[in-house]
Amino acid sequence: MDNFRFLNKDVAFNVLSRLPTKLLLGLKCVCKGWQQLLCDCDFMKVQSQKREQMSGFFFQQRFQWCPDDIKTITYIPAEFKCSGLNRTVFSFLPEDVVMLASCNGLVCCRSCVPFDDPAIYVCNPVNKEWIKLNWTRADRDSHIALAFDPCQNAMERSIDFKLVQVHQFEATPDNLYFSFDIYSSDTGAWRMSKEICQCDDKLYKNKGIFIGGVLHWLTDGDKILTFNIENELAWLIAVPLSSAQFESITGSCIGESDGQLYFVMVSEDGLHVWLLQDSFEFKWTLKHAQTLEAIEAEHPHFLYNLRERVTRRPFYDSEPWMDPLAFKDGYLLMKACDKIYLYHVETNKMKKVCTLSELGANFSFSPIVLPYSLSMVPLKQASD
Repeated sequence: MDNFRFLNKDVAFNVLSRLPTKLLLGLKCVCKGWQQLLCDCDFMKVQSQKREQMSGFFFQQRFQWCPDDIKTITYIPAEFKCSGLNRTVFSFLPEDVVMLASCNGLVCCRSCVPFDDPAIYVCNPVNKEWIKLNWTRADRDSHIALAFDPCQNAMERSIDFKLVQVHQFEATPDNLYFSFDIYSSDTGAWRMSKEICQCDDKLYKNKGIFIGGVLHWLTDGDKILTFNIENELAWLIAVPLSSAQFESITGSCIGESDGQLYFVMVSEDGLHVWLLQDSFEFKWTLKHAQTLEAIEAEHPHFLYNLRERVTRRPFYDSEPWMDPLAFKDGYLLMKACDKIYLYHVETNKMKKVCTLSELGANFSFSPIVLPYSLSMVPLKQASD
């Protein structure tokens, strides 16, 4: 390996650029030649333009009534043999942050409340590079999504990404609508889109999922808000099943797999996963269905008396006992009572990850959970 400089670099470039980022991070230690190649801008450009499988989930709890933010962010690997949790992933940033969005290896965060000089950060945890943006309309409950497509990004000078901040306003007391502010890294400025979307529902679980140039947000009213980045058009998609038809409190989330949108619901009828076949004709296809009895029979040491717990909730309890938090590439992270579980819908594998108290607080309200894929995409290093 010491004679790397005498080898055909084109062959090494071609072979190594096809490998997943997780393997490449270990290969940096093989020799200086490989390290130089893996850090080369041309190599990172080519390598980052292929689709990466999800590597894990970021988890951050939130207080329900306290205005301050919980600063602890935990990384949960999407591996059934791995049991380690990482709480130092974002230690390279200049301050504690709250996560807002994740997209193709990049993560968008904001300053923690209370703050004096609020900022937004777009960063890559793999190479610990970050960009700081001024946040003039700072709001603890901001809904900011990140749109970044490495396959359509030349990265000649710097990467091109967009942020979309969603606001909800009252046209009349009974008529609400969403508006959209867009930040472009190309211009370095925010602007307000002319598009609005009439909707009386609130955004749910505070995250936008970017698929094929379109952002998606789940609402609490059985609809999915969508916004096309290029033509700046917004519309609503009805979910396949309404929560109103169930007697118990349902839990749901949206996610992505193979570039397609998925909807996950847990109810007294079981766990169901749908694929959106056509976003304009609202065509959903049921891809996975499992009764609660079948899940409990398969995993009795994890979930005890599951159906009874789901269907017999106290009337004053507004959260589902079994709640799907995030879904990506077949992996579902869910909360059952005070425990967090990792579940793979195709293989039916499940493992207990930890308890909520191990994640930074004894209780929380609607935690922020973001799927994450490793990437070597470079960001311009910010200066102090």
